[in-house]
Amino acid sequence: MALYVEGLSKGVANGGMAQFQEMMRQQLESSMHTELEKLLDTTTGAEREVSRKDFEGFKNLFHRFLQVKGPSIEWIKIQRPPEDSIQPYDKIAGRGLPDNVADCLNKLVVVKLNGGLGTSMGCKGPKSLISVRNENTFLDLTVQQIEHLNKTYNTDVPLVLMNSFNTDEDTKKILQKYTHHRVKIHTFNQSKYPRINKESLLPVSTNLSMNGQSAEGWYPPGHGDIYASFYNSGLLEQLIAQGKEYIFLSNIDNLGATVDLHILHHLVSQPNGKRCEFIMEVTDKTRADVKGGTLIQYEGKLRLLEIAQVPKAHVDEFKSVSKFKIFNTNNLWISLAAIKKLQEQKAMDLEVIVNPKTLDGGQNVVQLETAVGAAIKCFDNALGINVPRSRFLPVKTTSDLLLVMSNLYSLDAGSLTMSPRREFPTTPHVKLGSSFTKVQEYLTRFESIPDMLELDHLTVSGDVTLGKNVSLKGTVIIIANHGDRIDIPAGSMLENKIVSGNLRIMDH
Repeated sequence: MALYVEGLSKGVANGGMAQFQEMMRQQLESSMHTELEKLLDTTTGAEREVSRKDFEGFKNLFHRFLQVKGPSIEWIKIQRPPEDSIQPYDKIAGRGLPDNVADCLNKLVVVKLNGGLGTSMGCKGPKSLISVRNENTFLDLTVQQIEHLNKTYNTDVPLVLMNSFNTDEDTKKILQKYTHHRVKIHTFNQSKYPRINKESLLPVSTNLSMNGQSAEGWYPPGHGDIYASFYNSGLLEQLIAQGKEYIFLSNIDNLGATVDLHILHHLVSQPNGKRCEFIMEVTDKTRADVKGGTLIQYEGKLRLLEIAQVPKAHVDEFKSVSKFKIFNTNNLWISLAAIKKLQEQKAMDLEVIVNPKTLDGGQNVVQLETAVGAAIKCFDNALGINVPRSRFLPVKTTSDLLLVMSNLYSLDAGSLTMSPRREFPTTPHVKLGSSFTKVQEYLTRFESIPDMLELDHLTVSGDVTLGKNVSLKGTVIIIANHGDRIDIPAGSMLENKIVSGNLRIMDH
């Protein structure tokens, strides 16, 4: 589990102890700086310069990590956000759209977080290259969405991908296929930070190479790194020079995160003195989202509260749907000029997330990370907007994939929308067992994607296959016990059914 750390309590009772701790910290920082210099000496030229910039960010993070650990939030100081700090989406949309939608769009840049691999779904390479609908990948759908906007409004909204060293090479190869699409695509790379030994707190790697075993010594440090790496790449300056004002940032695997013209209009129509620099899209919590970060008022600022920051005694309270009613979708709208200013002032103070890992050889290491939404407290006039659930459609598992591949959704110009033929707008709860975890295996178990228009709940576990044109309605539970197999024949209609044991359903 990730842990947050922040801040050293100044009121240490024992002055001698405080002095000793300070000496230890200085010694650790000095040792770390020496080791980082040694790592820089293992390379030359452009790679050395990029790594040097990365290491500046890492030193800052390491310095803050070394402050005495303790919860970064004092629970007693948490307050509910003021009424006007989280606006309902309907209120924003109710203002309508201006005549000059194109002017608004020409100030926008779409940024997608593209650093993740598809390993959790059994796929090699970048997650964004997994096919999710009609042979279209996450990246295909993103390009189609933006191209549709640019053609409809005769605009020039560019797409920016934040890659990691894990995804950069494969992504760049695939980008050639979009050369003739009406979307300018830019990429930049997330930082490359050294994993540190849990005991010595020094880098485990002895060189900057990404070959063989030394590759295990490096990691991309969470999406909070976007502010520094975007700035360091020079791309942020370039986009400001082109007249761009805001980015719309989201995870590439959230298929609900499309450009919303109402939110964009709200941003660009604020009077100059009251310009909103940061909007976080939040949505109502359900029991499936109890671990999601939420917005609170803390020391006079709107702030993101993540479960890892919560003292153990208050975790159940944090998970309560009645007290903390909303969670962060990680769809964010942020001012480019404000990012530039905060980076130049070195004022981006994000909580450190400590992520313990065990390497293949059994060595215990620590990754220091940050989260992009945590920066909300650094921006002026920050705002939450409570958006419809449809703007949060992440595909993290094959259970999610089944939903978006099904007839519950229709696809138009790269955007998925709930089918008007579904009588109620909620998404069914789907839980596929471990036999379905990997995409390739999942695909072999469905001859075709079932009709799910009237489905409420589906649980499938064990060695189960479904034939063509199967229809699922209400609550359907299919469980093959260990060593058994269940084949649902083509054309079956299962409505409010429990199927278990070693069974082949022969009629329907």
